[in-house]
Amino acid sequence: MTRQYLGLAQKILDEGTTKEDRTGTGTKSIFGYQMRFNLQEGFPLLTTKKTAFGLIKSELLWFLKGDTNIRYLLENNNHIWDEWAFGRYIKSEEYSGPDMADFGRRSLEDDEFNLLYQAEMAEFQKNILEDEEFSKKYGELGNIYGSQWRSWKTSQGETIDQIKDVIDMIKNNPDSRRMIVSAWNPEDVPNMALPPCHSLFQFYVSDGKLSCQLYQRSADVFLGVPFNIASYALLTHLIANETGLDVGEFIHTFGDAHLYMNHMDQVKEQLAREPYKLPELVIKHPEKSIFEMEKEDIVVKGYKSHPRIKAPIAV
Repeated sequence: MTRQYLGLAQKILDEGTTKEDRTGTGTKSIFGYQMRFNLQEGFPLLTTKKTAFGLIKSELLWFLKGDTNIRYLLENNNHIWDEWAFGRYIKSEEYSGPDMADFGRRSLEDDEFNLLYQAEMAEFQKNILEDEEFSKKYGELGNIYGSQWRSWKTSQGETIDQIKDVIDMIKNNPDSRRMIVSAWNPEDVPNMALPPCHSLFQFYVSDGKLSCQLYQRSADVFLGVPFNIASYALLTHLIANETGLDVGEFIHTFGDAHLYMNHMDQVKEQLAREPYKLPELVIKHPEKSIFEMEKEDIVVKGYKSHPRIKAPIAV
């Protein structure tokens, strides 16, 4: 797994096109790429830098709950989505603090700005956790993944639970070619804090094994992709457990796969590291429904990795 991922990073370094992007950071990118991971050979958690599986678990369970408010994530010490919620807040009329308009584009070396940013973010997080009205207003990210997965709104005013529907299809019609979940809802995109990057996935059953293919329209290869791989591998395990199947493959198909210009040194550091053996995923209570799973029910055994490598997130 790790070697496939490193191969993608190296290909972008060698062949990528330099492009401008929404965040103003700049990228090197390629278009159209695919990786395949046999989930029988180990759980694809990156080993050339420490990858926080606890964050991956809580985010996926958040999606599966249909939740779109960061309060649950903060309660689980998960800060993956903080910047997008905070970005919405500082653009609101209610925000009266120092100018943070450029907060996503300042360098890590801008110490004065970073201290100011961290103080404002800490106050924002505190308010989300302690003030229910504030949380309802500024913790919401719009109809992102969880909403589309569990309560897609129809033109008739009803909702579709895509996750439940796909589980039913896997159980009752495993040869179907319609076992698809989409997060890309064009009507809702303008109102989302971040339009879905991992936009559509499809399941496939063969020889008693469940495989999943993800189409990811936009992929931050250094920071985001290791999380995306592990998240959808975990989802495949959970759906397989729910439907009484073994796991097969996770296939990751990319549109724009890119490295941000301020991640180049970190990528090269990672490429110089030798991968370790993949860990094993354990579902401690397989009798539980996917909708009842908690973080403590899911663990990885034998995870050995190189140290974490820090890099700024482009918002």
